[in-house]
Amino acid sequence: MSQPNENLVSFAKAGDDETPPDSGDLKKLADLIARFAPHDGRFELSGYGLYVVKETKTAPETTRTMSQPGMCIVAQGAKRVSLAHRSFEYNESRMVVYAAEVPVGASIVKASPEEPFLCLVVPLDPQKLIELILKVFPSGVPKTPNTQAIYVGNNHPKIVTAAIRIMDLILQQEDADLLVPLVIDEMLIRLLRSPMGPSIAQIGITDSHAQKVSRAISWLKENYATPIKVEELAAISRMSPSSFYNHFKSLTSMSPLQFQKSLRLQEARNLIMTKRVDVSRASFQVGYASLSQFSREYSRLFGCPPSKDIAQLRSA
Repeated sequence: MSQPNENLVSFAKAGDDETPPDSGDLKKLADLIARFAPHDGRFELSGYGLYVVKETKTAPETTRTMSQPGMCIVAQGAKRVSLAHRSFEYNESRMVVYAAEVPVGASIVKASPEEPFLCLVVPLDPQKLIELILKVFPSGVPKTPNTQAIYVGNNHPKIVTAAIRIMDLILQQEDADLLVPLVIDEMLIRLLRSPMGPSIAQIGITDSHAQKVSRAISWLKENYATPIKVEELAAISRMSPSSFYNHFKSLTSMSPLQFQKSLRLQEARNLIMTKRVDVSRASFQVGYASLSQFSREYSRLFGCPPSKDIAQLRSA
């Protein structure tokens, strides 16, 4: 198993104490999350746009999925995600911010029935970010290097205590509909005021490079089986081909065609597993003209040929 790359960022603004969250606070957050997660899985907190995740088992198999822009605060356990050639691990001492929709591999690496993986996820809504950006950066967002898709840094104690307040409010239902959005705003403001704030702000800035690349990502998600050239994707993004290619690769760690290939292979695996489509038909449906090429690229991504991979998944 590849080791995670140690490339931590800071989610604390200048002058903030960067000591780890109090273990008692993490225990309280874990207990609160567990109240909303009766068994393994993902549970939406209705009406608040938030959700919690619980897993009681580590996963030897890597799950392939699309990340969504959001902030993940782990109260217990650990998770590893991989994007192209990079891997990241986050746990009760580290939080993660996903700044773009990208195909990632994910696996739970620390969990048990006694101490399950427990996580609160706060989605990053571009419209909400726009409102807060105007307050946090009244003179304009500072220039920033190219945005990346995943940021992992030390858990911020003030963000953890804000997460506890949110869970308490939802549990008690005392003016939760009025107060929870305010605490979410607090968490996002702390994020925007951190050194990563200007980069994360790109999610909400109209016509930022991140927003332009997101147009191409949305098109690829909806049309993964359709052949397309980089020049055509650049036009969709309203960028020059060279600028589009560079910013796309900087954000996603993949070229546009590698990104599309990953989407195709993930969808083919889903068709074979959940809809019982045979391998040759699945390869054709996702845009492959050559079954041998499909098998080679499938093996490269998932570690073994389609037939063997599906047999292992179905017997698991």
